[in-house]
Amino acid sequence: MSDPNPAIVSVKPVVLPAPGRGEDLQVRVSAPVTGDGLPVVVFSHGFGWSMDGYAPLADHWAAHGFVVVQPTHLDSRTLGIPHEDPRFPEIWRIRIEDLKRVLDELDVLEASVPGLAGRLDHDRIAVAGHSWGAQTASTLLGARVLDPDGVPGEDLSDPRVKAGVLLALTGLGDDLTPFAAEQLPFMRPSFTTMTAPALIVAGDHDQSRLSTRGPDWFTDPYTYSPGDKTLLTLFGAEHSLGGIPGYEAAETTDESPARVALLQHLTTAFLHSALHPEDTGWKAAAAALDQDPAPLGKLQSK
Repeated sequence: MSDPNPAIVSVKPVVLPAPGRGEDLQVRVSAPVTGDGLPVVVFSHGFGWSMDGYAPLADHWAAHGFVVVQPTHLDSRTLGIPHEDPRFPEIWRIRIEDLKRVLDELDVLEASVPGLAGRLDHDRIAVAGHSWGAQTASTLLGARVLDPDGVPGEDLSDPRVKAGVLLALTGLGDDLTPFAAEQLPFMRPSFTTMTAPALIVAGDHDQSRLSTRGPDWFTDPYTYSPGDKTLLTLFGAEHSLGGIPGYEAAETTDESPARVALLQHLTTAFLHSALHPEDTGWKAAAAALDQDPAPLGKLQSK
């Protein structure tokens, strides 16, 4: 019988030198106390957050056999970098570099946690992210940013990443409000080259102030990307999807422990099966949701 409350260990901050970034990269590493051949999930936080957020997901994934790595990006409130900072227009790029730096330095991160050395499976790596973090993660899966002429920018995908979980990922740039179009020009994605397998999660009550469209804007990453994608639409969910940044967080306008529990279960099953193709947990979880008489969401795949 498996332990219903598997023990985990977290170490923070692990500091990775980052010349030219202006701040060294601070990282939190969480891992199960036992087990070998552990797959890795690199998680990118939403705007303003840090390595200390998203415990409902990070702790759950770590308790279920993943090493979860959470970098603190430059937009974090913990760093206090003002909007006038010359780095600000490039933070979206620096965020992507942060994730790649984590992948480059996995050996260092592995050695930073007592008892973790030699227990990672460096061939089974996924990325995940929420909101801006989901956009950051999506580029490693193949999404690109369109330039002002609508031409896809450089390919920032990373072959080390095998799959992703994209939570409340914003949609096409054609539907930005004038403010967003002016202030956030990097929010012009192309999903046509996002070829890696991914679970995309959207709340059907997520009304963004950055978009002129309704909550269906958050389904664009599924609609406009090629196959091997699954869309989870959560009923009644707003941008925090029930409280994934943290139950007490001010951003959580739709607190729902049941919704978060479903996300914990489904994302864990998806990640296990995406990184271990012989694993049948995802099929079982999807079937259970489909047969639920009062489901909290629905799945569709292509």
